[in-house]
Amino acid sequence: MSVKLVVSDVDGTLVDKQKQVTPGVKAAVARLREAGVGFTIVSARPRSGMMPIAELLGIDAPMGAFNGGTVFTRDGTVTSQHYVPRAVVEGVFDVVKGAAVDIWVFADDQWYASTDQGGHVGSEKLASNQAPVVRQDFTDLFDRVDKLTFVSDDAELLKALAGQAKGYGDRATIAQSQVYYLDVTALAGNKGDGVAALSETLGVPLDAIAVLGDQANDLPMFARAAVSYAMGQGPEAVRAKATHVVASNDQDGVAEAIDAILAGR
Repeated sequence: MSVKLVVSDVDGTLVDKQKQVTPGVKAAVARLREAGVGFTIVSARPRSGMMPIAELLGIDAPMGAFNGGTVFTRDGTVTSQHYVPRAVVEGVFDVVKGAAVDIWVFADDQWYASTDQGGHVGSEKLASNQAPVVRQDFTDLFDRVDKLTFVSDDAELLKALAGQAKGYGDRATIAQSQVYYLDVTALAGNKGDGVAALSETLGVPLDAIAVLGDQANDLPMFARAAVSYAMGQGPEAVRAKATHVVASNDQDGVAEAIDAILAGR
């Protein structure tokens, strides 16, 4: 079956290192639409961080925030939303207690953080399209957490914490969206279930969907869609699981993938 819908990751894929959609990628998305192929996005970002891209590219199809845990449309309608269970939130907080990590909690489409300092705060301000609300106590949010992110440049520490948190993996999705981010989302908040939810909502079968990504948290959608394209700068383990590998996100890899899809049709 020919591709009828393209679903793209955002950071490291659709946008470049400056978190911008390049003119080349914007033009490629327009070519896709002209050919009658749908386009939408799924991301670890909150809704607030996806809206500017939706406006720029004119995405009217449903989109998946928090790796698909929340499905919504550009007019603000939320069609499905899954929270991290409170028991998991409490348990993971116990796992990281005392560890040298910054804590980010996303709830009510708001970013709460243990600090507004650090090397990744500026990038997240761009990605989430908002500044953090700094606080040390997050317990009043525990019943409506969309995503927890623990931040550290100590890769081995985060890897170890991820291993300890995997005990909650039957009740939540626990994955590293970057080597310096450990994310906890709802069990349905993984891009495999996310692309399946978009498939059902849009009425496009999975075997007519192409997906684009660059990191380990994109692998679940690579496994579900008909065809997958990994950005060239992605880890080798991710590139190895993709159907195709294209240029990096700084070299318009998404445009290359779209043109390959159109040529294949």
